[in-house]
Amino acid sequence: MKKILVPIDFSKKSEYASKMASKIAKKSNCEVYLLHMIELPTGIVDMGAGSNFSIPESMLYLRKVKERIIEFKERFFSKNKIVHHSIRFQNPHEGILKYADKVEVDLIVMGSKGHSKFEEILIGSNTEKVVRTSKIPVIVVKKDEDKFRIKDIVFASNFKNENKKEVFRKFLDFANHFKSEIHLLKVNTPSKFENTHNAKEQVKEFIAEFKLPKYSINIYNDASIEKGILNFSRDIDADLIALSTHGRSGLSHLFSASVTKSLSKKAMKPILTIKV
Repeated sequence: MKKILVPIDFSKKSEYASKMASKIAKKSNCEVYLLHMIELPTGIVDMGAGSNFSIPESMLYLRKVKERIIEFKERFFSKNKIVHHSIRFQNPHEGILKYADKVEVDLIVMGSKGHSKFEEILIGSNTEKVVRTSKIPVIVVKKDEDKFRIKDIVFASNFKNENKKEVFRKFLDFANHFKSEIHLLKVNTPSKFENTHNAKEQVKEFIAEFKLPKYSINIYNDASIEKGILNFSRDIDADLIALSTHGRSGLSHLFSASVTKSLSKKAMKPILTIKV
């Protein structure tokens, strides 16, 4: 892992993501790329006839944005060795993915959503779209993590699909930077119940070809998969939840409205998603 992308909109959520990205970058000696996306009316960009924006107004606006990015960089990334920044004029979801491909980043760290008119970039739908479509692993941050560490990581899976072994390889590439303990988790539900012995054997078979650091195999019973993941992670006070996601459903298939409503935002752990 050499490069981390952090889309920022100066909101509290992007501050949370930046704090985490800074710590990850220092630990793994990565370069950081800060990206601010702007969806502007056409007049600001082309200054054509009938534009509501003058060139001086547009230049002033862009200068102010650049100043904010530099202040943001100094505030959250002053201890990082190499930090780049860029402003792009494009749809946020498409712009983030294109820029990630252009600079060949290995990880994207995003806040979950903005919550004011000014915070126009990291709205929930854009984060969801990036998670759903990004070929690059994405960490979604939902709360402030001043004391964030990566000591205990939960990797949740059914350990069945061969495609998920590629996901697991990418996960290990991330986890190996931090010498974390990996908690392999398979959730049993009433509708898809397996006895503990068979479930553990399936996990062992899945990981046989990999060289793992310190790890544990955990079979957890709960009413649903999503509840099992969240409850187990809370039980062991995990620092990060890692899982695979499908392009067709993003995070929505994992964290239903009923689950997120039952847990406070403070209980939500950072989530590393890797697309199958």
